[in-house]
Amino acid sequence: MEMKKVSSGKLRAIGYDAGARTLEVHLDDGTRLQYANVGGEIWRRLSGSSSAWSYYRDNIEEEYNAKRLR
Repeated sequence: MEMKKVSSGKLRAIGYDAGARTLEVHLDDGTRLQYANVGGEIWRRLSGSSSAWSYYRDNIEEEYNAKRLR
């Protein structure tokens, strides 16, 4: 998965696999989280947001279950 570097709140990188509908986020503390069944529109809004951290907190963190990656 190709990751896009971001610097917004605690977000440091975000990536999306459209085929698998999987979103991955990397946080500033080194935590890597993966979210399944995330639609393309959510990804487009997150990656295009001027405040990705706020969008993530409001629309992803609370709405989808995260799987912690090693």
